[in-house]
Amino acid sequence: MDFSTFLIQLLNSFQYGLLLFLVASGLTLIFGIMGIINLAHGSFYMMGAYMAFSLTALSGNLLVAIIVGVALSVLIGFLLEWALFSRLYKRDHLDQVLLTYGLILIFEELRSLLVGDDVHGVPIPELLSASIQLSETLSYPVYRLFMSAVCILLAIVMYWLIRHTRLGMMIRAGSSNREMVQALGINIDLIYRIVFGLGVTLAAFAGMLAAPVSSVYPGMGNQVLIICFVVVVIGGVGSVWGALVAALLIGLADTFGKVIAPDYAGLAVYVLMAAVLLWRPEGIFRRI
Repeated sequence: MDFSTFLIQLLNSFQYGLLLFLVASGLTLIFGIMGIINLAHGSFYMMGAYMAFSLTALSGNLLVAIIVGVALSVLIGFLLEWALFSRLYKRDHLDQVLLTYGLILIFEELRSLLVGDDVHGVPIPELLSASIQLSETLSYPVYRLFMSAVCILLAIVMYWLIRHTRLGMMIRAGSSNREMVQALGINIDLIYRIVFGLGVTLAAFAGMLAAPVSSVYPGMGNQVLIICFVVVVIGGVGSVWGALVAALLIGLADTFGKVIAPDYAGLAVYVLMAAVLLWRPEGIFRRI
């Protein structure tokens, strides 16, 4: 493997890892703070990808589609938390699994009725359609670099939000002791609604970003859900920073595994998970 090929694979692994982080950070927020096992989280990723396809077809501009899609995702997240998930906080995990599995079936059926079962593509914006030449024969798409930059920016914003704002302080307090926060006069129901809306929006936004490079197809949310749970387990339940480190490690293991040993690449991620759990059963980091 020459240096140019190694650099391309390294960039691919970081881009994949950062995209995984966007999806998994929403899952670990909902799971770690609200205590909800949300099997429908992958459906929000699929929802974002299909919104990018539909809204881009209507507006002719991916940026406009993403802006409108983010606003719709926040609204959908708030409505779902208010109508369904707010009734699950004191229920068994089995009830949560049954409800969220039912949501997977509902989202898949709605997708089939509204958009159909075909595979779709989303055009890359002309401004980001160029490639950077790395060697005489190899180049790297600008859009993939743009995706990585956006994910890094969002990770920084999330760190600032959770660690350096009043809202972040209330989120961290609510994750530790819901009753104490309520006793202090803080509207914990609103905090949970904001957290759930943020989790849904992060997953949907990741789907919108990924749509131009991965295509849009039925069942895409189910595939990303499994790997996101692996990210949460490796990083530590409830730890956003653990999710970032775990997603980057998985990106490296998956990408270079496909290059070095393609026949066994599917095992690389799970071998990594097993090794981390043997070393630290609680995951790499603790809760936020």
